[in-house]
Formats: sequence, C-alpha cells, structure tokens
Amino acid sequence: MGPVSHPHPELSAPGPIPQGGLRIVPLGGLGEVGRNMTVFEHGGKLLIVDCGVLFPEDNQPGVDLILPDFDYIAGRLDDVEAIVLTHGHEDHIGGVPYLLRMRHDIPLIGSQLTLAFIEAKLREHRISPVTLSVREGQTEQLGPFGLEFVAVNHSIPDALAVMIRTAAGNVLHTGDFKMDQLPLDGRVTDLRAFARLGEEGVDLFMVDSTNAEVPGFTAHERNIGGVLDNVFAQAEGQIVVASFASHVHRVQQVLDAAALHERKVAFVGRSMVRNMGIAADLGYLRVPENTLIDVKKIDDYPPSDTVLMATGSQGEPMAALSRIANKDHRVAVGPGDTVIFASSLIPGNENSVFRVINGLMRLGAKVVHQGNAKVHVSGHASAGELLYCYNIVRPKNVMPVHGEIRHLVANGSLAVSTGVPPERVVLAEDGVVVDLVDGRARIAGAVPCGYVYVDGSSVGEITDAELKDRRILGEEGFISIFAVVDTSTGKVLTGPHIQARGMAEDDSVFDAILPDVTSALNEVVGRGNADLHQMQQAMRRVVGRWAAKRLRRSPMIIPTVVEA
Repeated sequence: MGPVSHPHPELSAPGPIPQGGLRIVPLGGLGEVGRNMTVFEHGGKLLIVDCGVLFPEDNQPGVDLILPDFDYIAGRLDDVEAIVLTHGHEDHIGGVPYLLRMRHDIPLIGSQLTLAFIEAKLREHRISPVTLSVREGQTEQLGPFGLEFVAVNHSIPDALAVMIRTAAGNVLHTGDFKMDQLPLDGRVTDLRAFARLGEEGVDLFMVDSTNAEVPGFTAHERNIGGVLDNVFAQAEGQIVVASFASHVHRVQQVLDAAALHERKVAFVGRSMVRNMGIAADLGYLRVPENTLIDVKKIDDYPPSDTVLMATGSQGEPMAALSRIANKDHRVAVGPGDTVIFASSLIPGNENSVFRVINGLMRLGAKVVHQGNAKVHVSGHASAGELLYCYNIVRPKNVMPVHGEIRHLVANGSLAVSTGVPPERVVLAEDGVVVDLVDGRARIAGAVPCGYVYVDGSSVGEITDAELKDRRILGEEGFISIFAVVDTSTGKVLTGPHIQARGMAEDDSVFDAILPDVTSALNEVVGRGNADLHQMQQAMRRVVGRWAAKRLRRSPMIIPTVVEA
C-alpha cells in the first residue's frame, strides 16, 4: 500500500462514534474525479454508497485501474448491510467485483439498468451477486438504515439519489445528477421529492460537485442531436463516434442521426457491445429498424454508409479508438473519414486524448471534438442548478462530494451563498471521517486511505515506490554492473562489465568509467571485512555520480557482485 492519497497530517485517528451518532467515511471520490465510495456507520452496522474505480494517469505506468482502499472495512465485512449503487458508470460500480471478492453475498441495491450493468461485469469475474432492484419512490429498511430512492437525471438512464434515514438524522445523497428539463427519456430530476424531503428535514446534504465551478445551467442533452445531424450531413466517408461505453443517451442520438442519414451502425469494443445490448434488451435504448449491424459485416457496405460507435473517448491505450489511431485494429480510418469525440475530457486524460486525435488526423481523418463543436454536454449540474437544489432542500449541513478540491470548495461556496452557515459546510477529502451528532456534522479525524492499484491480475501489490521505479525505467533508462570477486585474495576476477538499456548512448561510452569502478571495488575488497552489499553500493555510487555528471541522467542502477 502506498501513502495516503490525500494526507491530513493534522488529523488523528477518530475516536469511537458518539452515542447515537452517524459516521460518514468517504473512501474515494473526494479530491479526485473517480473511485466514488462512501461508508455510513450507525448502530454497529455499515452501509456503502457506490464503489467505483479511478482510471490511471500518465505517471502511473502499467496500472489498469485504481480502487478505493477497502482496509477500513476489511475487518467488518459482516456488518455491511448493502452496497447502494446510484447509477451504472464505472467510477461508481467498477470496484464492486473487487469488494465482493472479500464477501460475495453483500446485497447490491440499484435500479434495473444499474444492476444489469454490474451483473454483466460480475459474470466476467465469476461472481453471482445478491441484488435488490429498486425504483424511484421506493423505500427499504436495512438494519438501522431507512432508504428512499429519488429519480435524478444524468448522462446514463435510471440514476438515483438516495435519502438515508437514521436515528441520528437524515442524509440526502444526490449521486451524480443534473437538472435537464428536456431529457431524452422524459425522466427529470424529481425536485418535488427534493422539496418534500427538505420539508421533512435533511440534516446532511451530500451534493455532486463536478460542475460547481461552471456558471449557469448545463445544456440539454437533446441539443447534441442537431450538431450530430450537421456533422453527419457533411461527412463523406465513414463516421466513427467515440463515447463512454455506458452513455446510453449519447448512443441513442448517434443511432437516430444514423437512421436519418440512412447509415448503418456497428458497435466496436467489448464493453460497448455488452452495455448497449443490455440497454436495448431492457428498453432503455431504442434501435431504429435496419440500422444496427455486426462490426464483422462493416466491409459489406461502402464507407459513406457506415457509422462505428466505439469506446476510447479518453485515450485509453487498449480501447478501440486508440488502436484504430495506431493502425492496430481491423477498422481503419483515412482521408474523407470523420471521427467524433462525443465525451468530455476527464481531468488527467488530456495528453492521452490529444495523442489519439493527432494520430487520427495524421491518417487523414477529420476530427470533431468538444473544442471545435458542441458534440458533448455534461452529465453534472452546474452552479445555477446547485443553487436551486440548496434553496429547495434547505439542508442543515452540507458535504460536497464527487470532485477535485477546487470543485468541492466551489460547491461549498454555493451552499454558503444560499444561507448555509459556513461552519456547517464540511469540506472533507478521502479518508476524512465526519460524524453527524445532534444535528451537527463535524470532522472527527481521518483514517488511512491509499490508492490501491490493479495491475494485471494483481490487486494492491503495486506500491508507489514500484511505480516510481517504473517511471525511472521509462524516463531515465537502466544500467547493470557485474563483477566476480575472490574475497579470500581480494582480487577482482571478472569485470566489472556494464550494460545499459533504454539509453541513447552505446555501451562503449562506459569504458571511460570502468577503471574508477574497478578502483572503488578494490578499495572495498582491500579492507578485508567487506560484504557483497558494500561492494555493490561502491559500484553504484561511482556509476551514479558519473551518469549524473557526464550523461545528465539518473538511471536505475543494478549492481551485482558474485563471490568466487
């Protein structure tokens, strides 16, 4: 386990929960965009809301996913009543398989589409979950937690907010939401329910912060339809559209535009095929007649008659669009083709996305993205919508969630502007423990909360120190030094030999330093009581100083001394 993701040296470990209190422990999603997970503790029982993943950045080479840190609950899994999933995006459900490996029968509670997405994912992990499908307006009692679900609008259908009622007070958690008044599926955020719950009394309002810095109101999803129509009308060759594999509303608009322009659509990417198949089967995705074809049959149609709906809008190296840009996919793009990035840029992914855009343009394709056309609208409420919510709910305490520090601070400021006292706005990060006692929410301490890296089949075995080694290997190169020493006579029998990898210089450049390495080795051996470690360190120091001075590099140096 690496260091904590958001250290709070001034906060000590929390004491016991005050009698009758409710403890809230965010294990992800506060201070970052992703791996959303919050633990609620009351009456000796735990309730978890969401369990998502964070996608790695360029400075985390080889990492596939980043999970919340489950250590806080690892010894209390039997106390977990359920995992409530607010919606089906990866940053809210992607960590579930890894948590269920620790206890298979933790009940999963969510809407029909959300559960269908996670069940398909769990089948790949060979886990059969215990599930409870819920709808807006439904109430459930799980141990000391009373739950009521509220419809909210987001960039995926069937999203829910949840009211958590306990003897310590009521918490309204929005999940991810916006207030689109003209949604494609007609399912608006239920502000009447928000108002009713506000009248009942919301002691703690946990509010999505992702767009809190953006003034005004988030644009309507249906605005994209006209933009896509124009792009499709002007496109000459094939069209490739990249989006999240779970963005059902965006895929719906692509299908509608394709049908209007008499083009066939093929889904590309395993997760896209799986998720859209589920959405269509459940009625959340309406597929126009004679529009959808298998990607294997794409060559049966002229490029001007086809649309490819692909994964990879964030520049993920193994996703379909990245492989197309690298000419490592059965689908090829070239002059006359149009590629549309129909998603926003997740912070940290900019370089990866621009690399893919440049690769596609190098192949001759026209690339349409958020920077040059309105082909994306956000799934999150902007500042104007958040102000509405605060005025409707009138919460006693506010805890901004889901976002980087700047988003949380902006959201907290919005709450204060509507009359919430500043001392009742709790700005917490991952691992910061918040207690709700006697109608007041206060920070009670912090628990360790590190990044847990998934690297191939290993979970949590890669540390930050090992990631640093990978970065050095990738950026500075690698030098190995080998020597054989007769410790009884104090003579160097073989070597030292130096080999380098990942460096521009030829190995012959190291000939100049060999006498100094031999001299340092002889000096250590000559003391008579030197061990192999001392000899290796002597060689490392000489080569390290020389590489820094002569090559301006700090490579990874691996010295090996064999005793004859």
